[in-house]
Amino acid sequence: MRKNTFSKLSFLLLATALMWLKTYIVYKTSFDIKIENFTQEFILFINPLSFLLVIFGIGLFMKEKNRNRWVIGTNILMTIILLANMIFYRFYNDFLTIPVLFQASNMGDLGSSITELIQPIDLLMFIDIAFLIWISRKPYFRKAAKTTRKERTAYFLMAAAIFFFNLGLAETERPQLLTRSFDREMLVKNIGAYNFHIYDALLQSKTSAQRALADSNNLVEIENYLNANEKQPNEEMHGIAKGRNVFIVSLESFQNFVINEELNGQEITPFLNDFIKQSYYFDNFYHQTGQGKTSDSEFLLENSLYPLGRGSVFFTHANNEYNATPEILKNYGYYTAVFHANNRTFWNRDVMYNALGYDHFFSMKDFEIMEENSVGWGLKDIPFFEQSVQMLKDLPQPFYTKYITLTNHFPFELEEEDKFIEEFDSNDGVVNRYFTTVRYTDEAVKVFIQKLKEAGLYDNSVIILYGDHYGISENHNTAMSQFLEKEEITPFDTVQLQRVPLIIHIPGITDQNPKVFHHVAGQIDLKPTILNLLGIDQENDIQFGTDLFAKDRLPFVVLRDGSFITDKHVYTRGVCYKIETGEPAEDANACEPYMEKAKNELDYSDEIIYGDLLRFFEKEKDHQN
Repeated sequence: MRKNTFSKLSFLLLATALMWLKTYIVYKTSFDIKIENFTQEFILFINPLSFLLVIFGIGLFMKEKNRNRWVIGTNILMTIILLANMIFYRFYNDFLTIPVLFQASNMGDLGSSITELIQPIDLLMFIDIAFLIWISRKPYFRKAAKTTRKERTAYFLMAAAIFFFNLGLAETERPQLLTRSFDREMLVKNIGAYNFHIYDALLQSKTSAQRALADSNNLVEIENYLNANEKQPNEEMHGIAKGRNVFIVSLESFQNFVINEELNGQEITPFLNDFIKQSYYFDNFYHQTGQGKTSDSEFLLENSLYPLGRGSVFFTHANNEYNATPEILKNYGYYTAVFHANNRTFWNRDVMYNALGYDHFFSMKDFEIMEENSVGWGLKDIPFFEQSVQMLKDLPQPFYTKYITLTNHFPFELEEEDKFIEEFDSNDGVVNRYFTTVRYTDEAVKVFIQKLKEAGLYDNSVIILYGDHYGISENHNTAMSQFLEKEEITPFDTVQLQRVPLIIHIPGITDQNPKVFHHVAGQIDLKPTILNLLGIDQENDIQFGTDLFAKDRLPFVVLRDGSFITDKHVYTRGVCYKIETGEPAEDANACEPYMEKAKNELDYSDEIIYGDLLRFFEKEKDHQN
């Protein structure tokens, strides 16, 4: 373009350069995007440019006096989007998607969590905007000459050329990039944060149409896949807890690394350590949640389906047909209830629990909640369990109950009188506090078991305790490496930190013959395990999990981001690691046999949810009956 053209575009190009630089700085300082070579670094550097040229370039079609206003206004909007991703990433290590925005009703309940995530340094994000506003008033920039059609065409052809150059490089570096919608870090690294949001919008429109276009034929291929991979539940375990009351406790943000571990010479989880000695304990059990966190863990528990890669099923597909555990148990005389001392609408639970078949939801309004018995997200876990047990006395038996704890939630606040252990000593307050709230929840579970015994509900029960998702994100790796006494937290270590505790306690059975199971397993396996323990046949169900006690179960767990674990390898972020050493495998293809299976499992489960395919399965069952 000629010199005269550049003068017409000077303000626009200045704004583009500043926003481009700001975005790249955020990439490098606020997101943990793994770079393996110079090409990837170059792609990361150039990927915001084409979008910014296009979005700011729209101003070229406006009257000259409005062009600078458009550029400044758009800059503000792009900055807010970037800042929102930064804040979201600080806890979730993930990027915003459109389904997450549907969860905006949760924001009012986040309280101290949001306050903890916003930092004063974030105000620096707006410095370039202030500069642009100031400089736009200077005579040289205030009077922008009108661009010709030829100049605009050349401008947008340049932007398009940059985009396709970027995409071509990205596809060379990561073939079939745009089919990996579950790997958002990979997408942002290659096509950029702004183009990712456009891609996400296209995905949203596509998935919105899936239900309307779906029919029963979509389910046939999935059923064939599941039947071909089905493993029979353990017959010896079938019905050993038949007719018993079921207590499932979701341990908020509870990671497995605290089990049987000490801090300052004190056990972090003394009660659970003892309880494990009377139970079946799975020490290689992984959470498989996505952006829905606790709600995703509930979805996995009840349905043995994977959560969505974008947003929470509880919000996006609460009106689907499901064949969930509570609904199944109704056919066997069980009364089903959830206890959670929070707002009924948080995570859209009031709607979703109806879809899952629960008879009753004991929420905030059913508990006596005061300032003195609350902290952080609400009612402390000890009074929560104490009050819950009182409510159990009026429930018809047998019952299936689920308890969702709160105290061990980010940012892990606790009053001094409730601290049973001292904080960790690092430069990271979040990690330091985590151990005190974990210890408090451990004490709360102890109180719960005691109260069940006092109420006469303990002996005829099966008690399942499981961690719902991670509590410490990768943003705290420095402090975690200090606690774990490692030089650094590698991607392999990050996957290992996704292990959460699973304890199955059956009075009169597990305490007579406690066991520790080391095989690879995940939350998706809970539903078939629970149903088999209760003696309920599952032959014609749609589920991706396998009974945890099955003798020929495949040692394989896939996480929602596409990472997977076998008995010999961990595959994550494009690298295959050996379990034994934690180092990349010598054979680069060692993980390849499982790659297609991991992708199929996630894709098939997504098809079921997006297409609401279980409505056809229900008709199929009715026809058979």
